[in-house]
Amino acid sequence: MTKHFKEIERLRKIIEAFPKVTITVLGDLVADEFVFGEISRVSREAPVLILKHRERSVVPGGGANAVNNLADLGVNVLPVGAIGDDEPGKLLLKYFRHKRIPISGVLKDKSYSTVTKTRILAGMTHNSRQQVVRLDREPENPPSQHLTRELFLAAREYLRASDALLVSDYGYGSATPALVNALRQPGRKKSVSLPLILDSRYRLLEYSGATAATPNEPEVEAALGIRIAQDWDKLTSAAQQVIERMKLQSLLITRGRDGMVAFDQGHTPVDIPIFGSDEIADVTGAGDTVIAAFSAALGAGATTEEAAQLANYAGGIVVMKRGTATVSREELLHALEQAPPCTRPH
Repeated sequence: MTKHFKEIERLRKIIEAFPKVTITVLGDLVADEFVFGEISRVSREAPVLILKHRERSVVPGGGANAVNNLADLGVNVLPVGAIGDDEPGKLLLKYFRHKRIPISGVLKDKSYSTVTKTRILAGMTHNSRQQVVRLDREPENPPSQHLTRELFLAAREYLRASDALLVSDYGYGSATPALVNALRQPGRKKSVSLPLILDSRYRLLEYSGATAATPNEPEVEAALGIRIAQDWDKLTSAAQQVIERMKLQSLLITRGRDGMVAFDQGHTPVDIPIFGSDEIADVTGAGDTVIAAFSAALGAGATTEEAAQLANYAGGIVVMKRGTATVSREELLHALEQAPPCTRPH
């Protein structure tokens, strides 16, 4: 039996175990809105295109996209987050209900507005669509103290039935270091012992004691105030600093077209080239797909390297799709058949 065959069989068993895994997602739930207009003409009022409205869709984004990806991977997912009493929030709830995702932890509050990112796309009927502009609608204030308390209670309840906790912090207040620390206080044995996988856009180093984190390279550079570029030594040094400061067991740094690198305490870093083509169609939400696959694999008992390989397959698949997209278990299994897992030597 060859090494590749053994690796593929092991990864296949991990994927097949996803339906037995339950993951709580504490995150900033975002509505990703896509509005498509067909190019009509140039306006007389200003040098801008006039678009004739053709389509509109609203799909889960941010932490809600991580939830959606876990659901499509077959994982039992329990989302916890805040939305407003508005149309985008209602559409997110409708989307989750359609996929049979539990919504008791998705808290609707009249004083809060659902984070909504509207992307205006332009093109001709049979041509590819190009994003023209993005409009972000964000709540004026973070969740209230009362709402934060309710988020804590909902997450604590879900964790009793979970195999892992995924934290998706986009900076809007549903997922914070203080809230995560409260969930991990001594005495809550179940929550403390669970794998905790973190994705934090702006305050990576404010979290401590997580099991793993999945930042992209620019986020690591911003957190440490450095520039890595293509310097392998700088990358490994930066990773070690992050691991030590956050007290992580493992770290997965995504690098766009350069793939990703997995760091595990006591092991040699694993440099994984991107799966598939580097002619990327759309990176929207790719980080959510990566952390979803990585968390699902860890929840199913994978090692850091095995989880990173599956996250790499998932990332390579999703960036070939337009818009905010997901990856299914079937697609992951098919990717395994296409190419065995590989690494780059250093």
